[in-house]
Amino acid sequence: MSSPTGPAAKTERLLNLVLCLLYTRRPLPKSRIRAVVPQYGDAASDEAFDRMFERDKDELRELGIPLVTEDIGGAWDDEVGYRIDQREYALPDISFEADELAVLGLASRTWAHASLAGPAAQALRKLKAADIERDGDSLVGIEPRLGTSEPAFEPVKNAVVGQRTISFGYRTGGQGDVATRVVQPWGLASWHGRWYLTGFDLDRAAPRVFRLSRIDGDVTEVRKAAPYAVPADHRAQEMVRSSVGEQPTRDAVVRVREGRGNTLRRRATTTTDQGEWSELVVPYGDDDALADEVCGYGADVVVISPPEVRELVVQRLRGALVAHGGGAA
Repeated sequence: MSSPTGPAAKTERLLNLVLCLLYTRRPLPKSRIRAVVPQYGDAASDEAFDRMFERDKDELRELGIPLVTEDIGGAWDDEVGYRIDQREYALPDISFEADELAVLGLASRTWAHASLAGPAAQALRKLKAADIERDGDSLVGIEPRLGTSEPAFEPVKNAVVGQRTISFGYRTGGQGDVATRVVQPWGLASWHGRWYLTGFDLDRAAPRVFRLSRIDGDVTEVRKAAPYAVPADHRAQEMVRSSVGEQPTRDAVVRVREGRGNTLRRRATTTTDQGEWSELVVPYGDDDALADEVCGYGADVVVISPPEVRELVVQRLRGALVAHGGGAA
């Protein structure tokens, strides 16, 4: 397996340095640190190692890691050793108020069906190991979902995190022609029910926004691409908002079973009770996003209008039926 490069290599080197200095019984001189941390041993010269080590020390201190220096020489030797003060490095006991525990429970449910469910579950396990239990029941009736059904989400997310240049086919919004784009990923943002990638388009030499659902085919990493830095002032959602703009709001008419569809009920501008059912007028901005939401309620919500949203719901439900062996579409 090849060694990591770029930001990943730096992160690994800093982690190795922290582990080295955190668990040593006595302060370590630079010569010993160079021998223990693998990346330092690969330095081309003593000067290169010294520059790298000085930058890493500054970065650890900027991160709040208590790196201390101590004199380890004798009467005629002023050699300096380094270590991390474990008492200062350790986190204090963590406690949460009832409302904070409720938010933790809500956040864990938010990603329950998305590709980030694994990291969310891992974070909860760490809290539980520290005897901190989430409150999963205080916010009954509030059940957000961050959908990440686009096939491109996972590789794009990984490229954003790793700052790796990627290439992919992209369908334009007009004729739907597919063109290859080579992009330095900056960020991901959800906007009006859609996921967007922000980044620098190398072929067009300009920042661009890409809707993930329009990515066609595989997302591939560009090997030997030059390293890049994300602009310090970059805000993915602000860039998406300025590029995509606010979507016009329309009204949908839906029938909702009594006691169901609370999120739709809260958004409704008009509610007409009809016995076991209520008829709602719900403002929305995106046909597909509303269809996805309605399908989540199963048989408890029926779209009356507009017909295009109703048809999208029917298509999704038929597809689910076929996927579960319930007959032909």
